Amino acid sequence: MKKGPGSTASPIHEPESTPITEKEVVEAQKAWGDAIVSMGRAYQNGEDYKTLAASTVDRLYDYDAGRVLFKPTKASEKQFRLTKEEALSYFVTGIIPEDHGFALQPWTKVRFENSGIIINGDSAMAMGNYYFTDAHTGKDVKVEFTFGYHKDETGGLRIHLHHSSFPYTSAR
Repeated sequence: MKKGPGSTASPIHEPESTPITEKEVVEAQKAWGDAIVSMGRAYQNGEDYKTLAASTVDRLYDYDAGRVLFKPTKASEKQFRLTKEEALSYFVTGIIPEDHGFALQPWTKVRFENSGIIINGDSAMAMGNYYFTDAHTGKDVKVEFTFGYHKDETGGLRIHLHHSSFPYTSAR
């Protein structure tokens, strides 16, 4: 318990954060998947998809409050995206030349299959596969993921670790 400056009689109570639940992790994953689909739909409909992407990254990731470790699936020249501008570039194009706008594919659905979720108070990690349904072919693209979340001051989950990659294939 902290005490106010110059006072030993008035303790300052810090708000206790409630532990993250598995349900909250699953809801955060659904929100992320829905956001990817929405960006592609906005792009296809000639809407302001870049503003939508910026508000999505602000809402779901923790770039404004802290450091985010982001390793996108389709990144080889600039593998890691440690700034909000680099994340936006990956999702909807921008400052990194190799980016073609992953969210602009477009996708009609994103489905998460968690291999496991670990919860540690106000932080959680989830790992598994997620599947992106291609709007043109209807086929699913399987991608491996690890996401780390923490609970922000409003009680919402924010992503501070995002790693995804295509499954290993043998070079035989």
